[in-house]
Amino acid sequence: MRLLLNLIWLVFAGFWMAVGYAIAGLVACVLIVTIPFGIASFRIAAYALWPFGRDVVRRPSAGAASTIGNLLWIVLFGWWLALGHVFTGIALCLTIIGIPMGIANFKLIPVSLMPLGSVIVDADRYRPVYA
Repeated sequence: MRLLLNLIWLVFAGFWMAVGYAIAGLVACVLIVTIPFGIASFRIAAYALWPFGRDVVRRPSAGAASTIGNLLWIVLFGWWLALGHVFTGIALCLTIIGIPMGIANFKLIPVSLMPLGSVIVDADRYRPVYA
């Protein structure tokens, strides 16, 4: 089922969202100071191509530097990428078949706003530990 959802996602939303992340990554890498943003953007672009079966997990070791970087990211790139997910998610949710893809778009909004300090993991291999 994941394969089918990922293929449908790739055609209707994933390719264009990944292109948006790749453009943001290229702009960030051209500006030497923002290369960490470019790396994060390319990582999210790969996730935006094939999101079903993977999750975003916040690293507990992420500190103040990632918080400051995330604030800069929101100002420079995050807000328009998140808007793209909102509009695409709403458009996909208008059809019955598109609802899972719309939900996947909404699932990408937090990582599009705060990519630093997050890790993309395989959902089958990652088991959260609750204390």
